[in-house]
Amino acid sequence: MAINKKVEAAAKRLREAANKREVCEPVRNLIGTSDIEKAYAVQEINTAYRIAEGARIVGSKIGLTSPAVQKQLGVDQPDFGILWHDKEIQNGGEISMSELMQPKAEAELAFVLGKDLTSDKLTTIDIISAIDYVLPSIEIVGSRIKNWDIKITDTIADNASASHWVVGHQPISLENIDLLNCKMVMKNKGKVVSKGIGKNCLGSPINAMFWLANQMVKMGSSMQAGDVILTGALGSMVSAKAGDDFKITIEGAGEVSVKFVK
Repeated sequence: MAINKKVEAAAKRLREAANKREVCEPVRNLIGTSDIEKAYAVQEINTAYRIAEGARIVGSKIGLTSPAVQKQLGVDQPDFGILWHDKEIQNGGEISMSELMQPKAEAELAFVLGKDLTSDKLTTIDIISAIDYVLPSIEIVGSRIKNWDIKITDTIADNASASHWVVGHQPISLENIDLLNCKMVMKNKGKVVSKGIGKNCLGSPINAMFWLANQMVKMGSSMQAGDVILTGALGSMVSAKAGDDFKITIEGAGEVSVKFVK
């Protein structure tokens, strides 16, 4: 699709909001509320800017896979965005609120690929065979758009509302975790703030992977060996503020944690 002025204007609005750490108005008034192709075109423009600045793509995040999160944001389908090397937070580490915009925490399973997924005729077996190992993860989502006033095109354009990410350090093989029935508990300073289960992610995190792999191939891209894929929230996302200390436990996958500081 040829880049038009409204797509470029939407990309600039989001880019400037991120650079200035100042929220902006929704971009749907530029690209509409249902034109998914235009929304991804906006995302691609800003992805190219980040690459030009020296950032490295390390994988993808799948968003809006949990019915609870879809309900929270008023959308009805998944989306995806880019994971960047400089947005990783070490497990047990800290992140300054000054680096974030309207942050919320989500508990997810992360898959690390051992094989490329480039075919346009993928099967579930292809997906399972490509996964090298599983890690527990925390995705910190953030919106450049004021008050999280988003529709599907807003969040896609805004890199699927991606911000930062954390993964655990104990790789788990697929055969050692029940992806559908594994229980997730998220605690903040010891208090339970969110619960979930593996099947909350599109019925299975494998379904989410299958959706993403096919979407990427349709768009002329693909998942590659070594990519980290955050498969989507297992429960409701939780707003984060300075002083918060999140620890997530996923049955069969272990723990991962992060602290938010001034």
